[in-house]
This record gives sequence, C-alpha cells and structure tokens, in this order.
Amino acid sequence: MAFNNPPPQKPGTKRDDGGMGTLLRAEKLTQIAFILPVAVFIGWALGAGLDKWLHQQWIYLVGIIFGSVAGFIQIFRLVAASGKDHQ
Repeated sequence: MAFNNPPPQKPGTKRDDGGMGTLLRAEKLTQIAFILPVAVFIGWALGAGLDKWLHQQWIYLVGIIFGSVAGFIQIFRLVAASGKDHQ
C-alpha cells in the first residue's frame, strides 16, 4: 500500500488543528466575561478590608479603581494573545 504525503504548506501558514483548537480559542475568549467583574470585586473586597482595618471610609474606592485597571490590562493581554495565536 502506497503512502501519500500531505501536500506541502506555504511558509507562514498554520495548519487547522480541527475542533479542539477552536474550542480552546473559544474558552480563552469566554474568560473575558469573568475577568473584569472578578477583578473589580477583589479590589473592592481588599479596599473594604483596609477600610475596616484602618478605620477609613474611602479606600474601597481606590480598590475598585485599581481592580478595574487591573482587569482591563488583563483583558487586553488576553485579547492580544488570542489574536496572535489565531494568525
């Protein structure tokens, strides 16, 4: 029985890895829906804890802002990595 080699691909093109690759890409993108709310919640919780510990009433706002910025940075990193993997 003869073995047929697959046709050569052009340099710089990726082979389609089937359904599993698509599923993994979709899983990465669904993380976006959870990153920002979780980051804001963690920032708020840490800020509220510091408010109680230091007897202040404004630190939770800094925590919310910090969590928002951290969440957006992580979203941008995830989207950039996803776009790089897709090409």
